[in-house]
Amino acid sequence: MTSGFSKRKFIKTTLAGIGGLGYLLNSPFTSRASEWLLGDPTGAGQTGGLWKWSREAMFYVQTPKGIKCQICPNNCVLKPGETGDCRTRKFIDSKLYTIAYGNPCAVHEDPIEKKPLYHFLPGSRAFSIATAGCNLSCLNCQNWDISQSSPEQTRNFDLMPEAVVEQCLASHCESIAYTYSDPVAFYEYTHDTAALAREKGIFNILVSAGYIHEGPLREWCRYIDAANIDLKSFRNEIYEMLNAGTLEPVLNTLKILKEEGIWLEITNLIVPGWTDDLDMIREMCEWLFRNGFSDSPLHFSRFYPQYKLTNLPATPTPVLEKARDIAISEGIKYVYIGNVPGNDAENTFCPECNRMIVERKGFRILSNHISQGRCSFCGAEIAGRWNK
Repeated sequence: MTSGFSKRKFIKTTLAGIGGLGYLLNSPFTSRASEWLLGDPTGAGQTGGLWKWSREAMFYVQTPKGIKCQICPNNCVLKPGETGDCRTRKFIDSKLYTIAYGNPCAVHEDPIEKKPLYHFLPGSRAFSIATAGCNLSCLNCQNWDISQSSPEQTRNFDLMPEAVVEQCLASHCESIAYTYSDPVAFYEYTHDTAALAREKGIFNILVSAGYIHEGPLREWCRYIDAANIDLKSFRNEIYEMLNAGTLEPVLNTLKILKEEGIWLEITNLIVPGWTDDLDMIREMCEWLFRNGFSDSPLHFSRFYPQYKLTNLPATPTPVLEKARDIAISEGIKYVYIGNVPGNDAENTFCPECNRMIVERKGFRILSNHISQGRCSFCGAEIAGRWNK
C-alpha cells in the first residue's frame, strides 16, 4: 500500500455494495406494524434537513475547517451537509446532529450471557437495542448490514428513551444493553436512555469496541453498570487494516472503565491469519495482568467466515484452547471460549479449588454454585456482580 493512500481509505473502499432496507432481530414488537418507520434516504419531508430522530450532538467544536466531532478518535471534520464515518452524525444548519436517536433498527430481549457477560447477573435478561451505524469498519463484522448503514437506510422502530425504559420494565428485564452495532455511534441515545434507566433502577450495559475519547466515556460512566469491550487485537497495524481503528484508544477505554468501577468483561475474536498469533495473544494477556485486569473475564471467541472474510476458515478449536491456556498461565483467572457449543470452557471454574461453580449450555445456566459472591465449595471470593 502506498503512503499516499491511507489504510482507512483502503478499508472503506472495500465496503461497497451495502444496500437493502436493513435488518431486525426477532423482536417482541414485530407484530406491531404501526411502530415501523421507513428511513428516508433522500431527506424528503424533513424540516430544515432535520427529521424527528435528530438531536444536537454532544461533544463537538467549531473549527476553521468545519465542525469537528469529539466523540471518538476518528475526529471527523465535517463541512455543511457531510456525515461522519459513523454514518450517524451530520453537519446541518451550523450544528452537529445525531440522526440515531429514538430510532433503533434492532430490539430484542436477550439472555445476558449473549453479550457476553458471564459474571454480571447470570441468568437475567437484557432489553437490547441498536441503531444503524458504527465508527469502525471491521472486515469481519457479523452485523455489517446495520453497522455499515445509516439510520436513513434501515427499517426502524419509533422508540424514544422513555419508551425504551417503559418496554424494559414491561418485559421484566433487569438491564438495557446497547449492543449489536456500536453504541458509540448512537452515543446520545444511549446516554439519555441510560440516565432514565438509572432513575428506574434498571442496569445499563455497553457492548462496544471501546473506540471512544476519554471525555465522552467518563460522561457515559455516570450511568453505565457493566461493559463488554471487544479488544480486537494487540497490534496497531492489525487494527488499522482489519478494523479501520487504532489500539491505544481501546486500551485507554479499558483503564478508564476499571478506574470508574464499571464491571468489565473483555472479548477477543481470534481471526485466522489476522489475530491468531499466539505470541501476540501472550503479549495481550501480559498487558492485561500488568494493568490489573486479572479478575476481568476474558472471552476468546471463534470466528466464522462472514462479510469481507468469507475466504477464511473458522477458527480451529485447538487455537482457542491454546489461547485460553496462555491467558491462564499469565494470571487471568476467568477465561472462556465462545462460539464453540459444548466446550468445557463455557463454564466458570473457581480459581482456588478449580471446581466448576457455574455450568452453562449455550446461554443457559444449568447450575450455579456461587453464594454471596463466593465459591460454595471452598469459600473463595469470585469476582463479579452475582445478585441484584
